[in-house]
Amino acid sequence: MKKLKSLFPKVYLWIILLFFYLPIIYVIFFSFNDSKSLTKFTGFSLQWYERMFNDRTIMEAIYYTIIIAIIATIVSTIIGTVTAIGLSKSNKILSEVVIQVNNLPMLNPEIVTAISLMLFYTSLRIKTGFMTMLFAHIAFCIPYVILSIMPKLRELDSDLAEAALDLGCTPIQALWKVIIPQIKPGIISGALIAFTMSFDDFVISLFTTGPGINNISIYVYANVKRINPTINALSSLIVLIVTVVLIIINVVPMLKNRRKENEEIIESSIV
Repeated sequence: MKKLKSLFPKVYLWIILLFFYLPIIYVIFFSFNDSKSLTKFTGFSLQWYERMFNDRTIMEAIYYTIIIAIIATIVSTIIGTVTAIGLSKSNKILSEVVIQVNNLPMLNPEIVTAISLMLFYTSLRIKTGFMTMLFAHIAFCIPYVILSIMPKLRELDSDLAEAALDLGCTPIQALWKVIIPQIKPGIISGALIAFTMSFDDFVISLFTTGPGINNISIYVYANVKRINPTINALSSLIVLIVTVVLIIINVVPMLKNRRKENEEIIESSIV
């Protein structure tokens, strides 16, 4: 009986992992298929990757997705960081009100935000296109950045900035040399969330884009109802890039920490 109880969590874990990762493996596997079939593997081929890179529409979708995600991440991270620091120095009532308002876009369904932005652009007679999609992405990324940074600011000792000012730092120097380094993990996590949300967004992008401006999500939606193996190749490429980025983000800090530890051990042994 005890063995069965200990075995159940492991089996349950493997079922969950298979549920999440088996479809991804399936897509990657059939992206190398020689034919269009998604059920029968007829032979190894890279033709769908070649067609993907030769397809101007896909390349444009990738370009718009990446450029919008990068710009939206940079702008929303800067605005969100400054706003979060400002809120931490504001009075409690104002800070709580702004935080609750900031949470609304995250609590609202995406379709509500998308229709609201579309109606906003329409009422101002703004022609939808690249810039309208970019502004929409910046708008819905900012709350996630603020939400990521605020816990780090609450942990921050409020006397640190004042001590830096007393020691001769200007407010800008105190911000860059004292506050920013302390909340850096929150800024990085906020930026990563913003990039992921922008890169992955479909609903808001669909309602705020214009003719000829499509991101990857819109392109996949437009082609999902017909057999198009280039989508498998595109999905596999995205999985590869995300995996490499995650490995770099997790491994590089570990290597730096090991190097520091080794240097400290060498210094202590010399002393």
